[in-house]
Amino acid sequence: MKAMILAAGKGTRARPLTTILPKPMIPLIRKPIMESIIEHLKKYSFNQLMVNTSYLSGDIESYFRDGHAWGVEIGYSYEGLMEGNSFVDTVLGSAGGMKHIQNFSGFFDDTFVVVCGDALIDVNFDDVLAFHRARKSVATLVMRPVASDQVNKYGIVVTDEQGRVSKFQEKPDEKSALSNNANTGIYVFEPEIFNYIPDGVEYDIGSQLFPKLAELGVPFYGIALPFQWVDIGSLQDFWQVNRMILNQELPDYVMPGIKVAPHIWCGLNVKADFSTLDIEGPVYIGSSTEIQPGVTIKGPAIIGAGCLLEQGAVIDQSFISDYTRVGGIAHLYQQMIFAGKVISPEGTSIDLSEAGLNWLIDDKRRADIITAEKSLFNEFLQKDMLI
Repeated sequence: MKAMILAAGKGTRARPLTTILPKPMIPLIRKPIMESIIEHLKKYSFNQLMVNTSYLSGDIESYFRDGHAWGVEIGYSYEGLMEGNSFVDTVLGSAGGMKHIQNFSGFFDDTFVVVCGDALIDVNFDDVLAFHRARKSVATLVMRPVASDQVNKYGIVVTDEQGRVSKFQEKPDEKSALSNNANTGIYVFEPEIFNYIPDGVEYDIGSQLFPKLAELGVPFYGIALPFQWVDIGSLQDFWQVNRMILNQELPDYVMPGIKVAPHIWCGLNVKADFSTLDIEGPVYIGSSTEIQPGVTIKGPAIIGAGCLLEQGAVIDQSFISDYTRVGGIAHLYQQMIFAGKVISPEGTSIDLSEAGLNWLIDDKRRADIITAEKSLFNEFLQKDMLI
């Protein structure tokens, strides 16, 4: 069976995480979001997957390659051009990306599924397909009710008693929303859908295609099912979902690593004497990380691979990305260290280099430079004390 994963967007709401990663590659405790999506599609025999890419496309394509490691076949549709020696992203929108693939080869020759590449899902596709086929629908979307103050984050769907979509609102405000059923970014289409998508222009599923289908009276249905849907659309979502996984609030999400103590997981080759640490789970520690005696770690916390936590450092409910060195006088409380920045869950960030804080927190692999910087800093402190 065939499916498409939408993965071409820039993920602006998840910045600064997406300054160096495409949103589908944002890690949930070391595992890219899109990997979980592929695994779920495979459970329902979707084994031919097309992925549209654009922004930082190489990160996605080099990680998943042809899909054999996951037991599927994966192909890519790049949306962009090369000008000189640089790639210029020219996204086509979610519907336009589908049409681009179809115009190229006629790939979608039967009922197919489309999912967004930035959400954890466990929807029962057998139930969705049965609903779709029973109604001879051209397009079916999966819905979930959301709180009234959250409707402005989603496409909102209005249906009749049979589930036929009568109106589609893209991110309405709370007062104008006609329902609280949100579009989850999970769709089933028939090849006939391409009759309603123009060629060669940017065209969106939610804001353009779906309102058009509703207006024309095309067989277009929505089904509401109980299932796990964890949208990772923003930095705040990323923060919250990782905490949920650590707290084991998402029971189907398997923690990586080895459980070395209650609520503490480690990758391979971790260098730490836990008897010398003040550590309180839930905590995940990545492979080849060194934690010196006297470090305090209070969960929920994630320590990436190849890190160094120096004696005296305090990591309190914080996430530390790979190859980070945290100095001994650092005290991090509810912060993320990522892409050379200290980031709060609300999205404010401090560039470590611009703020002159590399002596305290930096890439561990710069140890020779850091040693020199720390010596200069200690020398400065001694001189200041003498004065």
